[in-house]
Amino acid sequence: MKWGEFPPRIRALEPYIGRFEAFRLGAEGCDVLFGTYPGGTRIERHTHSTDNWGVITKGEMVIAMQGTERRYAPGDWYHVPAGVEHSAYCDTETEEVEFWFCVTDDAQSV
Repeated sequence: MKWGEFPPRIRALEPYIGRFEAFRLGAEGCDVLFGTYPGGTRIERHTHSTDNWGVITKGEMVIAMQGTERRYAPGDWYHVPAGVEHSAYCDTETEEVEFWFCVTDDAQSV
């Protein structure tokens, strides 16, 4: 899906400013991102303070984490725990819905 092809209600959400294009839906303790990656996207190694879960809806994404690369296709869920260094790439146009959960003392990464 091209950036402008998201439904109007999704396009009305706050844009995410970062390493990829997405619309951000803020929620209590979690951000929900509707992301799109052009073919050839490379996301360098990084960490973050959120516990991330995502599902690929189109294309495929390869995530490298803890010495292993894994390929995710439509319908596949992935998990990147908070604080874990990882990188990703998409050789083809890819879309996902990603959930960034805040990690607090009373919430554990599951």
